[in-house]
Amino acid sequence: MGDATSIKALAAQDEILALARKHGVTYKPMPLDKFGEAMSRLAGDDVELDDTELLLLALERAGHLSAKDANRLHVAYMKQQDR
Repeated sequence: MGDATSIKALAAQDEILALARKHGVTYKPMPLDKFGEAMSRLAGDDVELDDTELLLLALERAGHLSAKDANRLHVAYMKQQDR
């Protein structure tokens, strides 16, 4: 884990978790989430967000992150996960 990309990605996950704690944000599914999951499944896409990604979504929905910042953090987090 010595390279800078991994350290940045780890920092992204830490930042997401810290923001969620700071703002008392947890993920709660919304009615359209199940619909979106069903549509993805029917389209043949196997998309499952992990707990950190769900927190990131909740932070954006709650207005604590702009779409730009949420995307930046998500990309950094996905790089850590080698996706």
